[in-house]
Amino acid sequence: MDTKKMGFNTKLIHSGEIRDQFGSATVPIYQTSTFRFESAQHGADCFAGLSNGFIYSRIANPTIRSFEQSIAELENGYDGIATSSGMGAITSVYMALLGAGSHIIGTASVYGPARAVLEKDFARFGVTSDFCNTSDLDAIKKLIKPNTKVLYIETPANPTMEITDIAACAQIAHEKGLILVVDNTFATPLYQRPLDLGADVVLHSVTKYINGHADIVGGIVVTREKKLYDSIRHTMVYMGCNMDPHQAYLAIRGMKTLALRVERNQQNAMQVAGYLENHPKVAWVHYPGLKSHPQYDLARKQMSGPGSMISFGVKGTEKSGRCGFTAGKTLMNSVKIAMLAVSLGGVETLIQHPASMTHAAVGREDKLKAGITDDLVRLSVGIEDVEDIIADLEQALEKV
Repeated sequence: MDTKKMGFNTKLIHSGEIRDQFGSATVPIYQTSTFRFESAQHGADCFAGLSNGFIYSRIANPTIRSFEQSIAELENGYDGIATSSGMGAITSVYMALLGAGSHIIGTASVYGPARAVLEKDFARFGVTSDFCNTSDLDAIKKLIKPNTKVLYIETPANPTMEITDIAACAQIAHEKGLILVVDNTFATPLYQRPLDLGADVVLHSVTKYINGHADIVGGIVVTREKKLYDSIRHTMVYMGCNMDPHQAYLAIRGMKTLALRVERNQQNAMQVAGYLENHPKVAWVHYPGLKSHPQYDLARKQMSGPGSMISFGVKGTEKSGRCGFTAGKTLMNSVKIAMLAVSLGGVETLIQHPASMTHAAVGREDKLKAGITDDLVRLSVGIEDVEDIIADLEQALEKV
């Protein structure tokens, strides 16, 4: 069955199917560490790459391969590499593409650990990194050096919701011989396909929208071409950060309802963002679906939907520089339906404070340069009844 010609929702259900001898309607969990060879020659052929047989679950596993191939189809990529976490996907890409003396440019407000691991760990091995607002293409160009190897962008950015022009970045990167990597976690393949826009590598924290039920952590990398796939897969296998078969099974289960969930998430977010933008105690709102967003037109051009992540600031009454944080803290301590927790993209509404939580490892000056201010509150809108989400925010804002 050629699923590549099918619509997105049909791909969600049927891509990566396994036809086993029992006729299982779902992809089975191959909960095994190792696989039996048919003969000594078959084993030798598997290790030599002359057979597609399975060897060991750290290298490959049928359940995991089903998930990898499904996401690769959704992203219109060559193939996928599933990892034990989103950071497993990120570090696998870094390890494969960066070496001693190389340089990487990234989105300034990128997920905190994705930046911190470069500045605190890769730096020990001679890798240098610079970060900027990648929605400013001139800022990117100014940072390119002879030893720059990778341009790593996150769009929409976490948590500032800045939008970066993927096609323009691809042109800049390829003119300079760089590899363009895009974190597509916030948008999902439903609303944005970076490989179609010229990116070389796309990755996701599977923990978020793809799984969507806050019950596993996982990551995945998809490449546009075989050469990069082989390099990153080789690195991931030897680093040992492969996904577990049971993780893959749950990710497949979650993936099948991706469109239904994400469309409802977004529908709710549109109403919540409009409510917040008009609230007297809210200083500002950043959401790509609002016309007030500085890259609203670009978002409409490269995304088929704005998603369901919102960042906003709560007005404070104190004269100190952290008045917004104090007001936001009151808000976060007062919500009853929204859960005060990190992560995002699930069926439940989550709220958190990036400056002191997800981006705590980033220095204060760097946070401010990236637009991660003390008053910034990040909201991941869930699929509850939107009237209940708004009522919850309303009663919490009354206490600010």
